[in-house]
Amino acid sequence: MILMFEVGDRVVFKLDGTRGIIMEAEQGFYHIIWEDHFSSWEKEETLEKVKD
Repeated sequence: MILMFEVGDRVVFKLDGTRGIIMEAEQGFYHIIWEDHFSSWEKEETLEKVKD
């Protein structure tokens, strides 16, 4: 499976704009540490890469 994101990528959660960093990637799901130090697994389609 080809993944859109890689470990270390900075992402934004599309629903509320929260920013985080991908810590693990597995079959279209990503483990993310969010800016408020919460962590969660999210589906690929709910994320977008941070534009530098």
